[in-house]
Amino acid sequence: MPEAQNKKLRRGLGWLAVLGGLLVLAGLIGLAYTAFATLTSMLLFGWLLLIGGLVGLLHAIQSRGTSFFWLAVVVAALNLAAGVVVIRHPEGTAEALTMFAALLFLTGGVFRLVGGLVVRGPQFGWTLVQGAFGILLGVLVLGNWPESSRYVLGFFFSLALLFDGLGLLAMGLGGRRIVHLVEQAEEPPKEEQLGQDRSQG
Repeated sequence: MPEAQNKKLRRGLGWLAVLGGLLVLAGLIGLAYTAFATLTSMLLFGWLLLIGGLVGLLHAIQSRGTSFFWLAVVVAALNLAAGVVVIRHPEGTAEALTMFAALLFLTGGVFRLVGGLVVRGPQFGWTLVQGAFGILLGVLVLGNWPESSRYVLGFFFSLALLFDGLGLLAMGLGGRRIVHLVEQAEEPPKEEQLGQDRSQG
């Protein structure tokens, strides 16, 4: 592999590792301040809805005259309205999403538990543990609602940042190490290089 390509690849992997480190740092800060992470994730969610609505509206205007024009306008308008509501009322949105997440945990846990007892497949024990954990998590979140909405979403958002950052960090550092090993393998031995220099001299 040419030296210029190696340097470019190392630089890209280095930036990937830097991004991973920043995400890890953001995840750790979010775990320490879950209320702030919840509010931040709600505002980010609202802005994403708003931007998606604007992009969808522009796309709908470009596709006027087609059969799906009005559908695109309705979807874009819903995204815009939802984005405005989330940005203006992030705490209320967090409460609603926390209840929705708790109900998902609860129903998912019940289905896993019942399905594991009925089917009794090869992963019977693990399915029961997953079902019981989902039910327990749903009950705990619902039992502390709406206070739990201040930290539940921020906790999961921060965990996602932490694990994504660790993955990028490992990919960047591991990739740079592989490139270094490839460069060492491509370099000729010192004795052979000295022999070539002498023959050329």
